[in-house]
Amino acid sequence: MTRVAAVDCGTNSIRLLVADCDPATGELTELDRRMTIVRLGQGVDRTGRLAPEALDRTFAACREYAAVIKEHGARRLRFVATSASRDAENRDEFVRGVLDILGVEPEVISGDQEAEFSFTGATRELAGRQDLTRPYLVVDIGGGSTEFVVGDSAVRAARSVDIGCVRMTERHLVRDGVVTDPPAPEQIAAIRADIEAALDLAEKTVPLREAHTLVGLAGSVTTISAIAQNLPAYDSSVIHHSRVSRTQVREITDRLLHSTHAERTTIGALHPGRVDVIAAGALILLALMERTAAQEVVVSEHDILDGIAWSVVWAAG
Repeated sequence: MTRVAAVDCGTNSIRLLVADCDPATGELTELDRRMTIVRLGQGVDRTGRLAPEALDRTFAACREYAAVIKEHGARRLRFVATSASRDAENRDEFVRGVLDILGVEPEVISGDQEAEFSFTGATRELAGRQDLTRPYLVVDIGGGSTEFVVGDSAVRAARSVDIGCVRMTERHLVRDGVVTDPPAPEQIAAIRADIEAALDLAEKTVPLREAHTLVGLAGSVTTISAIAQNLPAYDSSVIHHSRVSRTQVREITDRLLHSTHAERTTIGALHPGRVDVIAAGALILLALMERTAAQEVVVSEHDILDGIAWSVVWAAG
């Protein structure tokens, strides 16, 4: 067993995984997995810069994670930063802060690398499942970007596109600094147009409609599963490998798009940091399922974090 730590810092959240990995068996034993909503990508789509308050929130989470990593004795750490820090003019401030706190530089990876990590993390444990037919289409709906990956045991094609729950919300649903509550039909139509254009772009590289099993990752998808199951609180053990039908996704998306902020806060399994962005994330998933005629999505709690952890093991030899 190799004990490693992996950090994934995205547009909306920063997450930590500390795990023991056995390369001989492919087994990953989770010791600690946690998530903090920091909204690092706050305003990046508009200003091109990381906001000071967003950096402060992110560095506070990094200090918490440093203590957890030390407590578990993980000697190898990889810190991966995705969409927001790829786009920001002042990402050097972010890099310096992370290096000071955790002792490693954040790797601002490409969308294609992000897609490969997500695919590895989500599908490594699916080998041998008789109820899931390959090839897989793995979709990772983030805050600033969404990754589409098709593959069997390895990646066949991947594409990252600039649609995500935070980016779509800030671009189309914010008026005078406040999220429209609920959005007007023309705002929903504008989001949908952006999503459809992004799917057109993804299909130039990734054969979305050739996949037999759709696997969905990240907070928007896992939250939709929690809502579909009427969970009173978020429970990853129930959500992991659950299945949500296209009909359920459509009903939940419609409900979220036509509810107020106050109404969404009453959904017990919905993290407060996702209340204003979950509707856009749900719409991305629904549009993909309609495009590919997928009847259901298999929801995975194992994602880019697990892929990053395995990359640390493989790099160590």
